[in-house]
Amino acid sequence: MSLETRTVTEFWVSSGHHMTRRTEGGGLAITDEMILAYLARPELVPPEEACEAERGLHALLMKEPRHPVTRAMVEAVADADARENWQFMIGFRDRLIAHPSLEAAYLAIVRKGAQRIPPLFLNQLVHLILRNALDGCEDPFILRAAELLFRAQKGSLKDDTLLLADQELIEELDAERQSLLHTAPLAAMMGQDALSELDVMTEETAPSYWSRSDAFSMVLNIGGDARSREAFCRVLETWIAHMLGVETRIAPAERVEDADWRWFVGLDAEATAIGNRLWRGEEPDATERARICGLFRLDFADPRAVDPKIAGKPVYLIMALTEDMILRVKPQNLIVGLPLAGALAA
Repeated sequence: MSLETRTVTEFWVSSGHHMTRRTEGGGLAITDEMILAYLARPELVPPEEACEAERGLHALLMKEPRHPVTRAMVEAVADADARENWQFMIGFRDRLIAHPSLEAAYLAIVRKGAQRIPPLFLNQLVHLILRNALDGCEDPFILRAAELLFRAQKGSLKDDTLLLADQELIEELDAERQSLLHTAPLAAMMGQDALSELDVMTEETAPSYWSRSDAFSMVLNIGGDARSREAFCRVLETWIAHMLGVETRIAPAERVEDADWRWFVGLDAEATAIGNRLWRGEEPDATERARICGLFRLDFADPRAVDPKIAGKPVYLIMALTEDMILRVKPQNLIVGLPLAGALAA
């Protein structure tokens, strides 16, 4: 008898999932190691000129990451910017350690409006939670599509097809190009734009995702590749199932086919604004319609999970670009925006 060894491909090491541990319920428990990683951020490491109170606070938490921190301890920090950073950090830490898992903490944060939580911290939580939810995933299209939930994307049209690239990476490449204009202007003028320097995910290029998943350097052909759109649907289904325990079926849609449509969720701020106009019976102008980059139909597998007022009707999900072609998906909108039945909604 032969024994086959299955190799699980690693991805998203930058999420920090190795610093957490899995709970019995399948979530991720916060660990001291994870808190220490936050304390190692440059915003929190005291510089040479830091006051004694700031140095003392940092040293205390490096020894005891869960040590209670009072308002007076934070207010004793002399530098105003550092004091604000500590206020954010301690508030965030206390919210995390108050819950049995990162998933539970995230749910509590977004259901209360996420006040005073920097978007960067929320995105990091989504990154971690998705790494957990997608553990064992072997489809790089799904993993690339999942990046939309925690990293802003820069949209570009090529041959009338919408391509999405990581916004931060595009900005870095553009900055390098601008720098080159000063040092080697001829080379800069002859060079390609930032997007052209990146690989578009195709069946041929997809296997290379595993070696560069933390570089976020692959372009997603969301406009012209059905597999990319289907992959995004699988990501949304996974997110909803992992966070809410609700099974859904999501598929791309060309248009809202039901004249009596009852519910929609905007996957970002732009889409929410456009959807609200449609809900009021207003017709979006041509510019707004052009910014819609995704329309999806969501059906619940179990009708008992749905608010009775929506029973038998689909939920439409809308995704849209900003005027400067940026996509900022807000996965928390699916947490607070779906029409769930009473107990699930709570």
